[in-house]
Amino acid sequence: MENSEQQLFSTAAITSFRLNGQFLALAEKLAEPAGLTAAWWQVLGAVLREPLPVAGIARTMGVTRQSVQRIADLLVARNLAEYRPNPAHRRAKLVAVTDAGRAAIDRIGPRHAEFATRLAKQMGQDRLAEIVQAITDLSAAVDLLDIDSESR
Repeated sequence: MENSEQQLFSTAAITSFRLNGQFLALAEKLAEPAGLTAAWWQVLGAVLREPLPVAGIARTMGVTRQSVQRIADLLVARNLAEYRPNPAHRRAKLVAVTDAGRAAIDRIGPRHAEFATRLAKQMGQDRLAEIVQAITDLSAAVDLLDIDSESR
């Protein structure tokens, strides 16, 4: 029989997998009217504030560099993003959002805001803020732990 810590860990993992699937499905629905996919939206969102190299976007998103490279190439081909020279690294170009990419992201905003308002009403804004903090803390704790270095 599992101990309570193991049970908590298992339940947290299963629940987060389900929540991830729910968020991805929701993101697809929100992004589709703007002509984007959830993955395209995620990559564009990563470079809204400042251009980043593909490896930096991948680290932020927690995915492989190759998957971000494939999406970045598609976004550039569709004029939603562009590659710019990277003064810090000649070969690792920066991905930057174009005006067309920013306009696509802006089209998502109203439905995104409406859903966020509905979710906050459903959960209560304070409770939702507590949950967001808790999953942020959980993610940070998992980042700190290495499965291969057990403490005994």
